[in-house]
Amino acid sequence: MRIILVLALMIGVLAASVARAEVPKVVASIQPLGSLVAAVMDGVAPPPAVLVTGVASEHGYSLKPSQARMVREADLLVLVSPDYEVFLQPLLADRSPSSVLAMAQQNGMLLLPREEAEAHDHGTHDDHNGGLDGHMWLAPDNAGLLVEALAQRLSALDPDHAVQYQANADKTIARLVDLDQTLTVRLGEVRQVPFAVFHDAWQYFRRHYGLSQRGVVTLDPERPPSAKHLAELRRTLTAQGVKCLFREPQFPSPLVERLAADSGLRTGVLDPQGAALPLDKDLYFTLMTTLAEELQQCLTATP
Repeated sequence: MRIILVLALMIGVLAASVARAEVPKVVASIQPLGSLVAAVMDGVAPPPAVLVTGVASEHGYSLKPSQARMVREADLLVLVSPDYEVFLQPLLADRSPSSVLAMAQQNGMLLLPREEAEAHDHGTHDDHNGGLDGHMWLAPDNAGLLVEALAQRLSALDPDHAVQYQANADKTIARLVDLDQTLTVRLGEVRQVPFAVFHDAWQYFRRHYGLSQRGVVTLDPERPPSAKHLAELRRTLTAQGVKCLFREPQFPSPLVERLAADSGLRTGVLDPQGAALPLDKDLYFTLMTTLAEELQQCLTATP
């Protein structure tokens, strides 16, 4: 009897290891996408590997050799767009279309052209190649479309877990609807309050919620703005009655503090990546909620 039990346990362990081996290896480019992958794969696999984490920025990012190997070995690579994560372009040519899921290429996705606030100063730059604003995950409707696409792609790669992937996707999309309703109410009181930002990463978010952004310190976070643009920005901050100037943790900038001090503005932090958040299925929701809280807090504060 003991031998039979041992054999049964060994067979169970072997079967479990085979099942685990069949779960797709997924790599996501940035944390918000990794969080949505984690939500769809919840209960099937741990959160995916993510390439750009913490306060690192996808703008000008360089892959480590170990990360390049991880991408080559992945069954599915999830990214915004080949024109956004340009550091991945050399590795995409050797991958089959079914092993790459680009958010920008999904049906129904809202795709906004880059804004021309400083095009005369800087020209195009990495995250706007092809004229597309790549920060599309900051629109909750786009996030929902990505979740649905993930469920379909993962189900094709791993039919044994197709039911669970779709159930997770349905649950996540319902959470996104609830999140959107909550943020719509929360941001309603500050829609008309002007603000400015360091990096123009917020077009999708502010358009979705009807916010009043009135200035951008730099179009390209890797390059300093021109003196001409800064002079125009100072005039805009005063003329438009801007209340807050927001920086990003990925780009420490003394210039933001100096501009705010010169113009008598409050400062805040808007983080499009969730740099300080643990990577799990909740990161995306915490990220979006925190953005609304930061905006609300700075724009309603008394001097």
